[in-house]
Amino acid sequence: MFLEERRHLIWQYLNKHERGTVNYFSACHGVSKETIRSDLNILAEMGLVQRCHGGAIILRRSLQSELISETGRGFEVLLQPIAHRKPQNDHQQKGKVMQGKVCVFGSFNVDIVARVERFPRGGESLLALASSLGPGGKGANQATAASKAGAKVHFAAKVGKDQFSQLAADHLNASEIHSYTLYQSDSEPTGNAIIYVSQENGENMIAIYSGANKTITHSEVQAIASELSSSDVLLVQLENNLDAIVALIEMAHGLGKTVILNPAPCSDEIIPCLPFVDVITPNETEASLLSGVDVRDLDTAKEAALIIADMGAKKVLITMGSRGALLLDNKQFSHIRAFPAVTVDTTGAGDAFNGALAASLAAGNSLVQAATWASAFASLAVELEGASNMPDFEQATARLRTHN
Repeated sequence: MFLEERRHLIWQYLNKHERGTVNYFSACHGVSKETIRSDLNILAEMGLVQRCHGGAIILRRSLQSELISETGRGFEVLLQPIAHRKPQNDHQQKGKVMQGKVCVFGSFNVDIVARVERFPRGGESLLALASSLGPGGKGANQATAASKAGAKVHFAAKVGKDQFSQLAADHLNASEIHSYTLYQSDSEPTGNAIIYVSQENGENMIAIYSGANKTITHSEVQAIASELSSSDVLLVQLENNLDAIVALIEMAHGLGKTVILNPAPCSDEIIPCLPFVDVITPNETEASLLSGVDVRDLDTAKEAALIIADMGAKKVLITMGSRGALLLDNKQFSHIRAFPAVTVDTTGAGDAFNGALAASLAAGNSLVQAATWASAFASLAVELEGASNMPDFEQATARLRTHN
């Protein structure tokens, strides 16, 4: 057995079991304990494991169906970008209350953002004030939000075999997301989004090409069953192929997990699946499309919520921007107020809300408590530039206390 093969097998075992001993690996692979210690030390230097007395524990379970590499030369290719990163440890979580686990299944996109004074009119060219390229996608953003809001998060997504696949791996390795499953498509590129952000009011316009996000297979859904079974909450959106989303929702329902569906971008094809959804979180536009009611205020939001509930969703939570959110739970309405914010960029507001909501529910809070926490968290997100830029647990806690 080659050196790289043995280390790969050791890493795979730790990835699955989270910990292992020098004695076990020595007996399993027929090599000396000193050789195993050397293997574990190398993996620790690469930021994949943490050495402890008599063995090692995993730092980040990165379950890859294929290596994030265009060369495909072997395990060492996967380790190259990680080797330069500092290992994540418990000190990085100082002050954060980590309770509950959230499984986020969704999209990873590359966001190409142009900041403009105002949105261009038809046929008009505008000079942008600034531009940027970075990680995005509702799934990745919501996974980031949930992890920053205090949950242990496993994120599952799919990218292409292109120059952006490494961006995905680097972003996830550098994030506070605990673990991830990242598949690769042979036929489609990494998803991308073109985003205009207006300086007038912070509003945004987005065009998305889903790419690899729409190629999730049945076997890839089944492969994350173990992560789902150890989670408290499943959070999904609609930027992936519908058959995969439905399969995972039904799997989570069968396992007794709380299922949160953020129906964005909206599709009425998800309606037959609503009886398996515990909380659906449309914004005003999505609620209008699902219900047929033009949601303009709280009264019309109530009409829309009742219609969506009749479709099978157990609880309906309509987000309404500066008007807060409307919750329908067991035929009772609650108004979740918005928190004051100085708006810079609303692009990631919905993702911040959904991620924080999932984190709070996973921690065992009631839906009203979770929605209030999510509202505070999202109010901070709109003060930051970029959809993937999220506040942290302590900031959201301070805002909640200040304006409670």
